[in-house]
Amino acid sequence: MILSLPFLHTSQDAPKVFIRSLTADLSSVKKIVFTVSLCAFGFVTAAGQNNQTAEEKAAYIKTVTDRSAKIVNTLSIKDSATYKQVLALLVYQYSNINRIHEETKIALAAIKQQSITAQESALQVQKQEEKKNAQLQQLHTSFLAGLQTNLTGEQIELVKDGMTYKVLHVTYTAYVDMIPSLTEEQKKKIYDWLVEARELAMDSESSDKKHAIFGKYKGRINNYLAAAGYDLTKEREEWQKRIKEKNESSK
Repeated sequence: MILSLPFLHTSQDAPKVFIRSLTADLSSVKKIVFTVSLCAFGFVTAAGQNNQTAEEKAAYIKTVTDRSAKIVNTLSIKDSATYKQVLALLVYQYSNINRIHEETKIALAAIKQQSITAQESALQVQKQEEKKNAQLQQLHTSFLAGLQTNLTGEQIELVKDGMTYKVLHVTYTAYVDMIPSLTEEQKKKIYDWLVEARELAMDSESSDKKHAIFGKYKGRINNYLAAAGYDLTKEREEWQKRIKEKNESSK
């Protein structure tokens, strides 16, 4: 589903304009949902948008607003204006991530329908992927800049973790628990790769795609550890034994 929101490809001020439209004279989160819904009716950004009903648009807006609110509610923000500002940033981010990916799907489907050579098709697909990645990078950079003006570094980490289901910390803890003999250098390498994965996963359009990115990086980590001499199958078996013993001893 494509969300119709004001996204300006060439302007770094697009998020600011959007946020001002949401936070001016708002007295409740419900008004934020209503205002975003109105924005959705007023902008058409991709083919197929006219097929969406008003109810579908409003339902999508409510979904991303509720999802965003769950994250913002973990940040212990005391100031109402800041709360609304951050909530608007997240709604904007989720909505435009969705729009970019959906537009790309439509463009790729159109390429498949063309009577062109495989080489020409591959070139057009590559250009579409590059366009998508450039748009996502611009959106990502603007999003982080917006967060930095409203939140502390610790709060921004919570936002990133909320958008990626805390997979970074769950995965890192699992590796450290599974292989107690990891060196500090190896731990840092693993953590840095997972941080990189999280940045990419933040811009993915679905839970499955986010987990797939982490899965790709876990494969890289596993190869790195195997090259360092670790028998991951054995390490995993020993880890499961320790977990089982710990659970049994706590009964």
